[in-house]
Formats: sequence, structure tokens, C-alpha cells
Amino acid sequence: MKANTTAAFLGLLATSTSIVSDTVDSILGRSNVAVSPPTAVSPPPFRYTAGSAESVANLKEKIKYVVWVILENRSFDNLLGGVNRTGLDNPANHGDFCIPVNVTDPSLGTMCTRSKDFDSVLQDPDHSVTGNAFEFYGTFEPDDAAIQNGSLIATNGGFIEQQQLVWGPLGGENNTVELSAAQVMGYYDEQEVPTMLDVVDGFTTFNYWFSCIPGPTNPNRACALSGTSDGHGTNDNFFENSSIDINSIFETASGKDISWLNYDGTNGAFKPDALFYDWVAENAPDNVVPIENFFQDAYLGLLPQLAYLNPSCCDGNTNSMHPTGNVSFGQVFVKQVYDAVRQGPLWNETLLIMTYDESGGFYDHVPSPTAVRPDSKTYTETALDNSSYTFTFDRLGGRVPTFLVSAYTPSGFIENLGTNPETGKSEAYSATSILKTLGLLWDFDDFTPRVSESPSFDHLIGPQMRGDAPMVLTPPKPFPFDT
Repeated sequence: MKANTTAAFLGLLATSTSIVSDTVDSILGRSNVAVSPPTAVSPPPFRYTAGSAESVANLKEKIKYVVWVILENRSFDNLLGGVNRTGLDNPANHGDFCIPVNVTDPSLGTMCTRSKDFDSVLQDPDHSVTGNAFEFYGTFEPDDAAIQNGSLIATNGGFIEQQQLVWGPLGGENNTVELSAAQVMGYYDEQEVPTMLDVVDGFTTFNYWFSCIPGPTNPNRACALSGTSDGHGTNDNFFENSSIDINSIFETASGKDISWLNYDGTNGAFKPDALFYDWVAENAPDNVVPIENFFQDAYLGLLPQLAYLNPSCCDGNTNSMHPTGNVSFGQVFVKQVYDAVRQGPLWNETLLIMTYDESGGFYDHVPSPTAVRPDSKTYTETALDNSSYTFTFDRLGGRVPTFLVSAYTPSGFIENLGTNPETGKSEAYSATSILKTLGLLWDFDDFTPRVSESPSFDHLIGPQMRGDAPMVLTPPKPFPFDT
């Protein structure tokens, strides 16, 4: 496929259709293009301004423990697309979104988001850097300069075609376009994600939170922990060999005498995230402990100041929600973590952050924003069509579900955009917003320029403790695979 042909098609699409809207509420019915988020920061739920002295002082007073859970590979629309709650930017509230079956041949028609019942997607969607490029821009080689100056706008129209490109020849005659569309365009209804529905109703959900980079798991996890993936764009051997030699939250926490543990649920399938780093492997390997220890520590009030959890991944009978793992199994894990924190003696001082490392090749109708480069590193990848694309880490990955859970977060609150602390402009949240907020909590400097320009969420912690948080979350029920 020719990149210039694709770009021409996307250009026509962009000029003939209204892509950018100031308010998502104006987007009704069906659309075959992505939709930009609103441009205004959400009204604060309390009196605080993000990053202000008053807000940070309140954060420090209320929060003594942080539990940080990064789940796997689900877009916002995929996991929460069928949740009908006021304010959520999803198909349930705005109607199904439609994209071309083939971006170079619009005569083949479109297919749309829809409710599905695939507890496990057996054909894992492509979430490589070039795969994301095709899914977002319809080409493996998007023009970065055009993206940065706004003349090339993502339509998120390549998801079905990319699923066919990756799995069509391998999936055999049963791998139809309809199946590919159901796999990457489908979303879960409220009966299928009751545990997550409890979290949405009980606490705070971010509408516009994006992964660090449009790429796979390990680079995104490194970026979340370090403010940069250090030029890594794939799950290469540096991660498995503990060869990442940049600063991380773990090294910084140790230097600040902040206690931390990486609770490891990987079951030996791969390195837990703290052991990506050579500093941890050499200086703090005993801070990596079995995931079972988390539950005893939470119930007994023995948690460290930072508890970082690795769920299991990525095949059947794992609980991170990464395909081919089950969404229902992942909800059980969410319930177990929440129930332990909620019923433990440290609940009144704990902030539980639950997010996803990346969108995993699942469709989302909101295009990913540009972002400041964290450093000068680049990553070059050969795409499926043998073209070469160099990524400069100047835009975010897909939109992912993210939740703040504590005795001080408002219930049923939907947070839209935050504020860039450097520019004062409204900006989407991303994985590095956690580092920005933890820096305010524990007094450490920003790791990278990306962190410096990430909105913090300290202002979402209120001045008064709630007494209405549920003691337990609703357990999920299993539902069919996609076979």
C-alpha cells in the first residue's frame, strides 16, 4: 500500500468532515471519523487548583500510601464503551462510531462500534508503533511534521484493516472482516463489566487519559515509571535483561527514603516492571515480592508508601485483561485489590490508582494528542509493508481507562482535561501525570520534560473523608470467547 495514497484519502476525509469539536456533547449519532476532546478544563470538584500550594498541602495531609495498578491493553471505548453514565465520552452516550473497512477503498463501506460478548479476544490486535500509526492515520509512515503542525489529523480509521492485515492470512477462512470488526470495534455492556461499573459510580474516572507512547507494553510501562521509554519502542531484551539504565520512580523513592515494593504477579513469565532497571536489580532486588504479599499487607496495614502491582499476563488464565486473557478475570483482580485496600486499616490514607499501560490495538474514537518529547531519543521500526518509520516520541498513545479511588475522591465524577503546569493551557492526562502528582506528594523533581508538562491530579483529592465508599465491588461473571 502506498503511503501517499493513504494520506491523500485521509486529507479528503479531513476536509470534507467536521473532525474537531469544542464540546463532545455536540457529537451525536454515527460518525466515521475520530472526535477531538473538548478544549476546556473540567470544573474542579473541590476548591483546589491543580498544583497550587493549597491543593498540594491537602494531598500531603490526606494521602500517605499509594497503590498503583497498571492493567493491560484496553482502550477507553473498548472497556467502557457500553457504560451509560452522564459525562462519559463513549458510544453509549454519543451513538456508535463507524470507520472504513479499508482506508484506501472507501467503496467497501464502513463498520461500527457495537456491543460484544468476547470475554477473551483470541487474535490479539496489533499494538506496535507502526501498527498504531496505521490504526490512527491509515498509513505506516505518517508525516510527523504534518501531525505537529495540525495539517494531518488522526481519524482512527485503520483499526479494522490493520486487524485484517495482521490476522486475515493467519486466521483462515473463518477470520472474516465482520469478526475483525467485532474484535477491535466491540465494547462491553454494563452487565459484562459490573466491577468496573462500581468503580465508575463510586469514584473518579478520567475521560481523556492516554498512554505514554503509541506502542506496546514495556516501553509504555517504562515511560510511566521514568517519564521516558529511553528510546525503546518494542518489548526488546533490554527489559528482560534488567538493562534499562535510566532513573525510575523506584530509585527516586529509595533516595527519598520512601518505602516501596513491586508486588509481582507475573508468575515468572517475564520480568516485573521494577526489574526492568539495572539500578533495582543491583540495589533493591528484595523489593520485588510475590503478589500474594500485597493482600496480606493491605489487610494487615503493612503496605509500603508506594505499592506497585504487576498483574499476570498475557495468555489464558491471566488477570491483566491483555488478550488472550479474560476481561472477567481482570475484574476479579480489580475487585481483590480494591476489597483488600478498602477493608484494610490504611484505607483512609490511601490513594488507589488503576490505569492501563496502552490501548492494545482496540478502537477508540478520540484521537491521541501530540506531546512534548521526553528526550532526544528516537525509535525506528520496519512495518508490515517493509517501510521504515522513525518515531520521535512526540505524541501520545491511545486513550485508556484510568480511575482514582480513595476516601477523598468524589463519587461518580468524570474528569475531562487537566492543566499543563508549564503552559497553563488545557491538556489531556497521560501516564506521566502519575509521576507529576507523586512528585508533588513526595517532593521530587520532574524526571523529564514530558513529566514537567503533564497535568497533575492532586486537586481531585478533597478536604473531607467520605463514608459512603462500598466495602466490596460487585464480582463479574464469565461470558463467551470470540470463537
